[in-house]
Amino acid sequence: MSSITLKGNAVNTIGTLPSIGSTIKDFALVDSGLNVKTLETFEGKKKVFNIFPSIDTPTCASSARKFNEEASALENTVVINVSKDLPFALGRFCAAEGLNNVETLSDFRSSFGDDYEVTITDSPMKGLLSRAVIVADENNKVVYTEQVSEIADEPDYQAALAALK
Repeated sequence: MSSITLKGNAVNTIGTLPSIGSTIKDFALVDSGLNVKTLETFEGKKKVFNIFPSIDTPTCASSARKFNEEASALENTVVINVSKDLPFALGRFCAAEGLNNVETLSDFRSSFGDDYEVTITDSPMKGLLSRAVIVADENNKVVYTEQVSEIADEPDYQAALAALK
């Protein structure tokens, strides 16, 4: 279990992020067109999972925008935003913000949060995903992780992107 905070108040997740060198697990996440995307969808690409509680909060929106900006310069890399938001809300946000360089996928009907051990187990945020970043190489090996210790804080973008080099 990871202990994090939300505005200074203790919050826990179901477990800990995958270890460096481990292989990421398969997933079935839903895009705004209700299409299921799996690990196979992104085969052969480096992957940056930008995981967050809800796109409708300022920090989550900011992280989606920042990774979208950075993603356009990355070769053979996909940024995958993941939250429990409904696919329609994610699609609305991406359309309004012009986010075209990232995949924004919903965990509303899958086990991604539990499989990647980022589901929040207590507090008013119970059931949502914590703010975390997982980076995997083109062979699906984990090369970087960050469990953001304060949910209201943004992840370390530069460290995540540096892990891709």
